[in-house]
Amino acid sequence: MKRICSVYHSSKKMGMYLYVLKADALTKVPEELLTLFGRPKHAFDLVLSPERKLAKEDIEQVLENLSTQGFHLQLPPVEDDYIQHLPDELLTRNDPV
Repeated sequence: MKRICSVYHSSKKMGMYLYVLKADALTKVPEELLTLFGRPKHAFDLVLSPERKLAKEDIEQVLENLSTQGFHLQLPPVEDDYIQHLPDELLTRNDPV
């Protein structure tokens, strides 16, 4: 089944997106979530179907969430390795621990 979806990005958290059915807009999103999400900024509209691939989300889960709760929240990716953000000189020092 094809669904026309609007995608909004969060004004508070980079990489957080909210998928909603275009016809419903934001009417089915709980107020508490909108408070945490910040002011939704429309990013784009797209047609979703089970055959479509999404870069960072499972299409079946997105469609299921749209059908059951009226929205799908995409969270930002989890940082895999906090050490990658340390300056190089801290990673190469020979100081005793």
